[in-house]
Formats: sequence, structure tokens, C-alpha cells
Amino acid sequence: MITRSLGPEAPHVSAVGFGAMPLSIQGRPSDPEIGVRVVHASLDAGMTLIDTADVYCLDDSDIGHNERLVSRALREWQGDRDSIVMATKGGLTRPAGRWERNGHPDHLRQACERSLAAMSVDQIDLYQFHAPDPTVPLEDSVGALAELRQQGKVRWIGLSNVTVDEIKLAESIVPVVTVQNRLSPFFREALDTGVVEYCGNRGIGLLAYSPVGGGRLNKKLPAHPIVAEIAKRHDASTHTVVLAWVLNQGDSVIVIPGARTVEHTVDSASSASLELSADELASIDAAEFSIT
Repeated sequence: MITRSLGPEAPHVSAVGFGAMPLSIQGRPSDPEIGVRVVHASLDAGMTLIDTADVYCLDDSDIGHNERLVSRALREWQGDRDSIVMATKGGLTRPAGRWERNGHPDHLRQACERSLAAMSVDQIDLYQFHAPDPTVPLEDSVGALAELRQQGKVRWIGLSNVTVDEIKLAESIVPVVTVQNRLSPFFREALDTGVVEYCGNRGIGLLAYSPVGGGRLNKKLPAHPIVAEIAKRHDASTHTVVLAWVLNQGDSVIVIPGARTVEHTVDSASSASLELSADELASIDAAEFSIT
């Protein structure tokens, strides 16, 4: 597995990380053992970054489900646990299964404590602010993360769902190691708004979530004429072709596709070694990807 820098003062990690969310939200495997096997398959395939969050669960009564599952899988894995970076997030809630923002410093402090307990660790590798809260000044939210870092409860700080201006504001308060924004051929706002370019210039790792567009849009890829033709040429899945395209959007880009099956996550890992030609990349650049 090729590696890329996670960010300033952070180690290199696999260019393809594992997005653990599908193992804990609606439609998750009924048997936790399946989730553990999927995590193990991801690690065995060379992934050294796992992305989770406290709210990857069904609702507020289920907070921390994904963190607990991933932590269990890591404890039971036969490989080198110290080589794995586990990233989690705080700043959202799940009342009645909804996704709502809460960037209040008190909430972030409490969320961090819950995550430490759920993950059974004394320090979180990478703690990410899940999304800016329009009712709370960003500097207050980021200030809370800076305090957690000073207290040794988190090692590195990341942001998610942010603009370039928001990254700059956060950088004036605390070192920003990663930015996790949506990026796929279906959704290119991270490219269009300059977030990918800014992160590349600053050496900040850009963790691309929903890199194949999410579950519904991913199902459209096998019928996409451009992607399907490229996949056939490489004897690869359309899924891996799109992941390879995302990886080619910048040297700081790390993809974090999710999976509910061993086969799916092993397929995702193979995208790190899929080399697309300049013409193939350009054809995907120019292609239409409908979200309807």
C-alpha cells in the first residue's frame, strides 16, 4: 500500500484508509463479528488509518457504537496496533436518529471524554471537529479542541466540512493536521472552492469522505459509460477506478471509503495501486456524473 503524509508533524498513513461508518449506522451488519472481520480485512489489506466518530450509530442512545466496535477489532487484531492511526470526531448529535450540530465547547469536552472511554485509550490519535455549528463561533469550538490537545487528551486536531477561510481561522488557534471534506466525481466542491489546493500547499492531509458518492450514487457507477470502459480496460471495478481518480486530485489526498463486507474493503484497498493515464483522468474530469 502506498502511503501519504497524514499532515504536519504526523506520520505517513495508507493512501486508502477505512471509513468505519457503515458498520454502525442504519443497515449495519446484524452481527458485530461481521464488522470486526471487515475491520481486520481492511488492516490486513494495508490500511493504517481508520476513521470513526461518536455519532456513527443509530441515535443518541447508541453513541459510541462505532468507536467501541473499531476499538474491539483493533484489540483482537494480530498485527501491530501502534502502526494504526485511529481518527474520531465530535461536534454532532443524533436525537431520534437525526444529524444535528453542536459545536459548544462543553459538548466537545464531554464528547471527547466519552470517546476516550469508548475507545479505551488515554489519548486520541486524531480528533476532528465534525462540522462548524452556525450558532457557535468557530473560534470557541476550535479553542476547546486546543485545550484538549494541551491537556494531552488528543494528539492531533482535524476539521471536517470546512471552507478555506474556516481552516485559516482554526490555524490561528491550533495546528490543523487534517481536513475531512466530501470529494468525488459527483461532488467536487472541495476542488472548486480551493480546499484541496490549500491543504496541499499547507501539507494538511485531505481526508476525502464519500469518495464514490455514497451508497446510492455508487450503485450508478457500473452503468457509467466512461468509468465502466476504464474499469474494463484495467480489469478493475468501477469503484476502484473512481477511488483512483480521487487519489489523483492531489498528493495530500487520502481516501476513506466505507464498507460492510470483506470483499468491498479489499477491493477499495486495491485502488492504491491502480494507475490511471492522463487521458483517463481527463475523461473522468470532463464526464457528467448525475446525482439524480
